[in-house]
Amino acid sequence: MIKLIGAALIITATTWTGLEAARKFNERPRQLRQLKSALQSLEAEIMYGHTPLHEAARRLSTQLQAPLSRLFSSFSKRLLEEETTVSSAWNASLDEIWRETALRNGELEILKQFGETLGRHDKQSQQKQIQLAITHLQREEGDAFEKQSKYEKMVKSLGFLSGLLIIILLM
Repeated sequence: MIKLIGAALIITATTWTGLEAARKFNERPRQLRQLKSALQSLEAEIMYGHTPLHEAARRLSTQLQAPLSRLFSSFSKRLLEEETTVSSAWNASLDEIWRETALRNGELEILKQFGETLGRHDKQSQQKQIQLAITHLQREEGDAFEKQSKYEKMVKSLGFLSGLLIIILLM
């Protein structure tokens, strides 16, 4: 009886681990889509709404899901409450929420480069910088979809099968 309970616990734990790893593959493309959408909204706010950057970031934070909503919320608060540059507020906000995301280092570099140009140019140049960041994120999104289709199902199965292997080895 104890062996069966132990086997069930092992299967549950390894399957849960596999599902958690697969969730990362599923979350990354979703977060990249949200990020692209957020940058497009930011572009519209800047170009057509003539909205100040802190206000545009605050509005975006209400439209997005966590953790990206916290990125824009933190960015907006830093712009309002601290004596800082736009790029340092952006980078500090990125550093604050980065571990909560499913995004990778490639996306971090794209966002940091985007943050370096944010608020430094006129509207047309800023629009070009936003479009450039969106283009880079689209490339990363394609990579994320490819990895998701390749590895998501495999990782789920691997979690369950590794639990079976452990049980077989222990019995």
